Amino acid sequence: MLITFVTIFPEIFPGPLGCSLLGRSLGKLWNLEVVNMRDFASDKHKTVDDTPYGGGSGMIMKPNVVHESMSYALSLYENKSKPHIIFMSPRGNTFNQNIAKELMQENGGRGFIFLCGRYEGIDQRVIDHWIDKYGMIEISIGDFVVFGGEVPAILVTEACLRYLDGVMHNHESVHDESFSGNYLEYSQYTKPSTWNGYDVPSVLLSGNHKEIAKWRRDDSYRITFDRRVDLIHDATINVSK
Repeated sequence: MLITFVTIFPEIFPGPLGCSLLGRSLGKLWNLEVVNMRDFASDKHKTVDDTPYGGGSGMIMKPNVVHESMSYALSLYENKSKPHIIFMSPRGNTFNQNIAKELMQENGGRGFIFLCGRYEGIDQRVIDHWIDKYGMIEISIGDFVVFGGEVPAILVTEACLRYLDGVMHNHESVHDESFSGNYLEYSQYTKPSTWNGYDVPSVLLSGNHKEIAKWRRDDSYRITFDRRVDLIHDATINVSK
């Protein structure tokens, strides 16, 4: 699977994507390319932005530079299936675990191209063109604004690649975590059984797998109701006291 990032800061990558399990699988199960938008600027100063029509603060990324860099990125997939093309934008649909799972289920090895904007934004015409002609989608990582799309793109990539076969040593853990079934994950413990006056719940030391499963389910429900009740839709839950 090929994942490509279109950016003016190529030095950001691979960043955390080159560490741990993702780093070990990089070059084996998936590959990474970075396209520097400045390589497609036509002037000697490698200008990628200009002042906005109508006035206002900030600078807008030029449509020709964005389009040329995206076209080059897409050309990397000429002998592959059509990739998902994603523009990281605070105006997009809010990313969640279900979207990550759906993207990977639909992917089939297609890969991704991430458009990472900067400054005040990207000329709307090139956004519309890539949505209309190439099916680009807009994704947000939350109701806040950061300096650019690179870090959000890394977050989305990491969430999606967890579903790529072979990345996770224990594939079951992908399906046994927060947001995997509309509930937050239960609390986890390890040795020693007593630390700083806090004890591990006795049921986890019992060896009774049925009771352990029940405790974990109830703990997951309690945490979700306490912290993220919005995740619960129409489920009817009986939590043990």
